[in-house]
Amino acid sequence: MSELLLKVRNLTVAFDGRAVVHGIDFEIRPGEKLALVGESGSGKTVTALSLLGLAQGAISSGQAVFTGLSEPDSSGASADLLALPERALRGVRGRDIAMIFQEPMTALNPLFSVGEQIAEVLQLKQGLSPAQAWQSAIALLADTGIADPARRAGAYPHQLSGGQRQRAMIAMALACKPRLLLADEPTTALDVTLRTQILDLLSSLQQRHGMAVLLITHDLQLVRRFADRVVVMESGHVVEHGPVAQVFASPQHPYTRKLIDSRPVRDVAPASTQPGEPVAQAEALRVSYRVRAPGLRGWFKAGEFVAVKAASFVLSPGQTLGVMGESGSGKSTLALAVLGLIPYRGRLALGGQTWSRDEAANKRIRRAVQVVFQDPFSSLSPRMTVEEIVGEGLRVHHPALTSAMRRQRVMAALDDVGMGEGQSESLLARYPHEFSGGQRQRLAIARALMVEPALLVLDEPTSALDVTVQKQVLELLQRLQRERGLSYLLITHDVDVIRAMAHEVMVMKDGEILESGPLAQVLETPRHPYTRALVAPALVLY
Repeated sequence: MSELLLKVRNLTVAFDGRAVVHGIDFEIRPGEKLALVGESGSGKTVTALSLLGLAQGAISSGQAVFTGLSEPDSSGASADLLALPERALRGVRGRDIAMIFQEPMTALNPLFSVGEQIAEVLQLKQGLSPAQAWQSAIALLADTGIADPARRAGAYPHQLSGGQRQRAMIAMALACKPRLLLADEPTTALDVTLRTQILDLLSSLQQRHGMAVLLITHDLQLVRRFADRVVVMESGHVVEHGPVAQVFASPQHPYTRKLIDSRPVRDVAPASTQPGEPVAQAEALRVSYRVRAPGLRGWFKAGEFVAVKAASFVLSPGQTLGVMGESGSGKSTLALAVLGLIPYRGRLALGGQTWSRDEAANKRIRRAVQVVFQDPFSSLSPRMTVEEIVGEGLRVHHPALTSAMRRQRVMAALDDVGMGEGQSESLLARYPHEFSGGQRQRLAIARALMVEPALLVLDEPTSALDVTVQKQVLELLQRLQRERGLSYLLITHDVDVIRAMAHEVMVMKDGEILESGPLAQVLETPRHPYTRALVAPALVLY
């Protein structure tokens, strides 16, 4: 452990003459797990990409001496990665240093099966024949715990779940048994149970193959469970580093303390006991899709996939109903039915009204029920200004307002969500790409609030955000609920978000509601084994 596998000194990375990483130092020993931690924009991903020459348009300087080359040049088994020509770096990538990217759906080629993509690496890097590479690809998939690996090797990325795609990415990265694995946010897009599984898998494979791992993440709580040492980055600078136990026990830098304290805090009004008409009520709600039946029957008769099975719930004014479940549980489909965006069977009443074929009646419901989506960058039109985006609902539901009146309401909404700070008028002509992720989500919330709804459907509203920004957005939602008496239908897989926001909780799996009740009852004394499985990883991680 005394020998260094990678020694980085005075690493600086700049784009168009502007430095984003400022002379940082760190090192990794063989078999060690080092975490590089920081929020979006801290420079952690650019640091990792620059080691392999993958930061497009970047100018890197400093030293990154790697001693694990399997085919050393004339200078020996070590080389400065930053000084290697592109041709030499191609030999290092995948063979000696491999990388797992954050979003496997975009990192994997949609035109080739996962087995073909893994086999391609083995053919290029190890010179295996196509038949040998295919068998090795199946063995690698089996090594990552994918069930029925021979069949899954022939599947395309869109045919796999998020966890399976991430396992396929890990199999591809480990194809050539690299000495160093760069894992860029490998669990961010996954459910909490899958997060735990992927971390356990990486730990197991790391020990089995004796490789070092550089984990890139914004979540210090994951670091506590996985890493040996941690390097904390802020705005391109290393602000703190050391053994994980030491940094967590006595963080020295204010930024590190802020990250550690970024767990959501509960600050909601108690559930009201006053009787009143529910904001939303469902009885035996059922959502199904037509699918092709298997075999010859599929030529003559369509099958049916039931996404939501007999769901019943009541949401009272000023309360939050949290819907928990893993990907594919049916929780987002339930939200779409509540929003009237997909057909359903059963009874669904929103403020005493139901969706119908009468568009005038539906328009009244749409004013009362608004939505905030998971990814604000894709839900906000890139061609519309802030004034147009936030004021769009006023044009539909308050057409009599003049442009000056609409502008005043938009500026008031921006101030209300913490965007204006007295200067909201200067934001009106800007576009979504000019804002950070947290600011874009605040714009999405302002847009939803413009028509004064009674119910907000929150579909994973913080899962795409850094932990500190997540905490800020949750605090905003809590304040708005207290001040306006809003009701929330909160869709999430994050137990901590549920704990901070919800009054009542429903747990869904495979379209069914397995358990429901008050927050304390469901999270502290869960009755169903699946609920216990969802809650347990959060307790382990934190």
